[in-house]
Amino acid sequence: MLTSFAYSLYERHLLRQVKRRPTPKHVGIILDGNRRHAQQLKLTEPREIYDLGARKLDEVLDWCAELNISAVTLWVLSTENLNRPGPEISGILSAIETKMNALVHDPEIHRRRVRVRAVGKVDLLPVSVRQAIRAAEAATAAYGSMLLSIAVAYGGREEISDAVRALLCAGLERGRTLQEMIADVTPDAIRRHLYIGEIPDPDLIIRTSGEIRLSGFLLWQSAFSEFYFSDVYWPAFRRIDFLRAVRSFQLRQRRFGR
Repeated sequence: MLTSFAYSLYERHLLRQVKRRPTPKHVGIILDGNRRHAQQLKLTEPREIYDLGARKLDEVLDWCAELNISAVTLWVLSTENLNRPGPEISGILSAIETKMNALVHDPEIHRRRVRVRAVGKVDLLPVSVRQAIRAAEAATAAYGSMLLSIAVAYGGREEISDAVRALLCAGLERGRTLQEMIADVTPDAIRRHLYIGEIPDPDLIIRTSGEIRLSGFLLWQSAFSEFYFSDVYWPAFRRIDFLRAVRSFQLRQRRFGR
């Protein structure tokens, strides 16, 4: 009881600190540690393991709304993850499908006017998962208060190579010569063809589980992002951990390469 009270006091203190300073506008989160958290809880059913992580999304959106963070990008499934054993990938995909279907009718999503979209090689996913994603996108397409991007079947290298291919294909369709298309390959042109699109680059990228690497997340967009690595596994990620990450961001001097 005393520990819980002390925790609550510290959390409120952190929140007051964070609200005194500018907060990030776009936060990216690498959701890592589902399996290790499940081992601690002695869970073995893949669907149960990944449902725990999916439920964390609701809390994260609450925390972001509280701080007026207008864009959140969550990496839930990489292209490499698609090579995991069948039962495990089925558990991940089932959790994604269930959560996307739930977002269609989630009153908080509609009250906050959160636009939901998926980024990545969505065509690689089973039909039922794609349908759930498209339903969530359609139900929230008119909203603009917060953008929730779900990176699924996503890889940073694939995003960049796909963007360059799309840029070259667009040049061919316009009848550009090879020399003209070579000249067209600029950072701004590539950016316009990225999955993530024209939203501002993430100010802060958080990775849970204690791993200190990006693993290909938003490789292009993270050039000047601030990084925060939390030891806490994703399903156990708390408001206090999120506030610590934001406070760490606020205490840094951003130079943007200058």
